[in-house]
Amino acid sequence: MSTAPNASRLFNASCLALIVTAMSFAIRGGAMASWTAEFGLTNEQAGWINSTAFWGFTLAMVFGGPLCDAIGMGRIVWIAFVGHLAGILLTIFAWDYWSLFGGTLLFGIANGSVEAACNPLIAAIYPTNKTTKLNQFHVWFPGGIVIGGLVAFGLDKLGLGWKAQFATMLLPLAAYAFLFLRQSLPKTERVDMGVSTAEMFAACLHPVFILMVVCMLATAATELGPGQWIPAILENAGVSGILVLVWITGLMAVGRQFAGAFVHRLQPLGMLLASAILSAAGLFLMSRSQGPVLFASATVFAFGVCFFWPTMLGYTNERFPKTGALGLAIMGGAGMLSAGFVLPVIGRWYDDGITRAIPEGTTIDALKAAEAGTPQAVEWATIQADAGLHALGQVAWLPVGLTVIFLVLLLASPRVPQSAEA
Repeated sequence: MSTAPNASRLFNASCLALIVTAMSFAIRGGAMASWTAEFGLTNEQAGWINSTAFWGFTLAMVFGGPLCDAIGMGRIVWIAFVGHLAGILLTIFAWDYWSLFGGTLLFGIANGSVEAACNPLIAAIYPTNKTTKLNQFHVWFPGGIVIGGLVAFGLDKLGLGWKAQFATMLLPLAAYAFLFLRQSLPKTERVDMGVSTAEMFAACLHPVFILMVVCMLATAATELGPGQWIPAILENAGVSGILVLVWITGLMAVGRQFAGAFVHRLQPLGMLLASAILSAAGLFLMSRSQGPVLFASATVFAFGVCFFWPTMLGYTNERFPKTGALGLAIMGGAGMLSAGFVLPVIGRWYDDGITRAIPEGTTIDALKAAEAGTPQAVEWATIQADAGLHALGQVAWLPVGLTVIFLVLLLASPRVPQSAEA
């Protein structure tokens, strides 16, 4: 049930905006290997560039969330549009490390503005069905990654590089701008409830809310950190890394589309507990797999991270409705900030693993320069694959810790019927 006559158009516009956000994750992940070669970057430097998108996201969420109440969600949407357009163009015309850094930062600010505006927008227009509608909205994060991944894969096969791939995002960008144009957006739910700003900030200091913010740090790092590195790492492990990413995110999109049934049966905390267990298992399996078997371990990982982000948002907003747009912004901002920090950490683990595996008397430059098909080239690919997969396995300890926390919360919480979410 919605409270706005234009709810369907606003929901579709929000989904298109999220598609642009998600396409950038896939296309940027696929471009990392090209950037390291074209601009002479290390894996850690490429990780720092990518992490900038997450910092920008956090910046926009933290400031944009409260501003939704003050200046309206519509203005935040147009900030997202300008940031997306500027980020795409600066990245396409980048000339060095810092221009890539700046373009990615702008993109991150735009992505965060989408989340800052659209999460409370959907909560406002679907007040009795929040978790299900937020899951359906967030279908288009993995869905957009699938679109971006297939675009990157297809254009690469046609000989068109990462710049052409980034340009394709201009199409959904124009579409969501058109759908939002001249539309009336409702007030945020917190304003409609008559909750004061002081009450909103006080609600954000509740101990369980703070614990959920901590959990968001770990759930987001588990989902987004490996997701950004999978295309580059798995390319040396006997499969197409971008296609594995497409497979993972495709499964996530399907799962989120049918989230209502899971929410009704498991309750949000039950979903989060199952997600943590499967995420840990998937990453451990992936770190010990090669070739086509990676698709099987990636499937376990996909079902693990599928419900993390939207269920964390839905659960905390339902449990602490007075936190309003600020609460959603804190949760989303914490998640993206965490992912921003874990990306260069994974890159460092990746580099360190490569360094440890280089045989004595051999240099990385010599292995890189080996001709394709030679024993040295095969050895170099094997070293990269093993080091990268081991780095992904290190991330698995995060969902192991989450499993304990969610189990305790589930056992301590009374089971409340969720008929509205059915």
